[in-house]
Amino acid sequence: MTDDIVDHRRLIIAGTGIAGLSAAIYAARSNNDPLLIEGDEPGGQLTLTTDVENYPGFPEGISGPQLINNMKEQAKKFGAETRNGIIEDVSKEPAGHFRVELTNGDGYTADAVIAASGASARTLGVPGEDELMGYGLSTCATCDGAFFRGEDMLVVGGGDAAMEEANFLTKFADTVYIAHRREEFRAEDVWIDRTMEKVEDGEIELLLNTELTEIHGTPEDGIDRVTLVEHPDGHPKEKLEDPTTADEVDEYAFDVGAVFFAIGHTPNTDFLEGLGIETDDDGYLVTEGGRGGNQTATGVAGLFGAGDVVDFHYQQAATAGGMGVKAALDADEYLTERERAGELYEGAVDAAAADD
Repeated sequence: MTDDIVDHRRLIIAGTGIAGLSAAIYAARSNNDPLLIEGDEPGGQLTLTTDVENYPGFPEGISGPQLINNMKEQAKKFGAETRNGIIEDVSKEPAGHFRVELTNGDGYTADAVIAASGASARTLGVPGEDELMGYGLSTCATCDGAFFRGEDMLVVGGGDAAMEEANFLTKFADTVYIAHRREEFRAEDVWIDRTMEKVEDGEIELLLNTELTEIHGTPEDGIDRVTLVEHPDGHPKEKLEDPTTADEVDEYAFDVGAVFFAIGHTPNTDFLEGLGIETDDDGYLVTEGGRGGNQTATGVAGLFGAGDVVDFHYQQAATAGGMGVKAALDADEYLTERERAGELYEGAVDAAAADD
């Protein structure tokens, strides 16, 4: 642990996605001196979306990076600051404030922390993936499905998320194909039943015991085809790599105009493990919830959660923004109460002085 404390803040926000920036705007307007640490994915998942058409207030749509940049400028206008860096660890000091350590050795202290660190969509690491992410390849059907109206679309996955995304995409697609590496789906029965109804109607087709190995296309023209492998016993990639079974694998090109990965998300909570935080079985941060105030509070006093690091269900830009606002308001109430009780860290910025 470093002894080099660069600065003290009333509030540190982990993440500069929609949730973190929304929190920063409200926190800065409340004179809570927020510092945002950008992390290793500045701007969050929205920066992978070329066009955002469902964020309120932009009838003509807006690019994901532009929306993030606009919000960042708005937060800075009210006094928020951003720092490049990755948070390695957050700990609680005996005096009640937090110690935030970055991977570059810098350290900060803060009276409150908002975790808006998001969740990273799992990907396959196949050729073409990096070049075509946002140009026909997506990890969010509700975000991007409408851009590919009339195309054949491929959903990769076999759980609830894959079933839900495939069903949603039938609103726009000519045909939705689901590629799953096994014979049996992992999804709940209700989603399998809904999917099979669409299969019977000809809206969805199943590609079982099948895996995606390459995506073909260009950022200019989008995706034109993929390479798939199939084996009757499932897990064809493993069998393709085994010399004794490689000849049994069927490899072929498949024409689609869009690909959606639906193989889950990994919430970014590793840096909070030292606090003894509560997470659900999938690693998402557990917050108080409910209908009254303090909905974004965690079991650690002064730590609040917002956006996809908490929300495994909706995962939309607008809902993440709303949660960020809630977290800022909850943090403000917490800081105000501690200030009245004389419990803020003595290095804290005085809110009244900052307002002068």
